[in-house]
Amino acid sequence: MSQPQSRLAALLFQHDLKVVFAESCTAGLASATLAAEAGISSRHCGGMIVYRNETKQQYLGISAALLEEFDAVSERIAREMAERVLERTPEADFAASVTGHLGPNAPEGKDGLVFIGIARRGDSAGAIAAAFHCSPDENRVARQKSVAAEVLKRLADEIERIVGR
Repeated sequence: MSQPQSRLAALLFQHDLKVVFAESCTAGLASATLAAEAGISSRHCGGMIVYRNETKQQYLGISAALLEEFDAVSERIAREMAERVLERTPEADFAASVTGHLGPNAPEGKDGLVFIGIARRGDSAGAIAAAFHCSPDENRVARQKSVAAEVLKRLADEIERIVGR
């Protein structure tokens, strides 16, 4: 099977789609991984690295109250991140977001917990989000790489589900 970034790039080209990212725990690695694909600049709109809560508020307009109520590492915030970066990027058709705890100082019981959000333009149902758990045996950098690959894989899966192969 091809690398997730190659599979995603092929789908974007095949279906004339564009994508944008909002990343927290991966700090732009999903976006950068996709950007390594030749010619992807015509399909990749860019992204926002929103590592801190203050940045999520300033760049994406997520309220402090929402972050307080749901926690930055939650399904709700992953959905909000995807929806809001898509709103701010009119040319994008899809958005992917990621937020999580990749250690080493994660809150008790949350080490390796990640939420990935995906939003599609024109989808009145709103973004979807799902939890993902990293291997406890991986170091932080390995976790970031595996999460970035998972973001790209899940985005490709969702595009295939909606528009076909």
